[in-house]
Amino acid sequence: MKKGLILLSGIAFIIALGLTSCKKDYTCTCTVKDSSGNVLSTASVTIDDTKSKATTACNGMVVSTAGETETCAIQ
Repeated sequence: MKKGLILLSGIAFIIALGLTSCKKDYTCTCTVKDSSGNVLSTASVTIDDTKSKATTACNGMVVSTAGETETCAIQ
């Protein structure tokens, strides 16, 4: 009975550890290209958060202007 309880406790710990989200430093790199595909500028920013929140924040940095295309992605 004790071995079963210890095994269940270990499994519960591993599951709980897997479900927690860890904050890390993620690099968001944005590139601006003109209508011909030429790179006009590139900028990077570090986001300290969970991967899903960092991805959302990075995607929110995209700004559209006439004749230019900006793409941002987590690296």
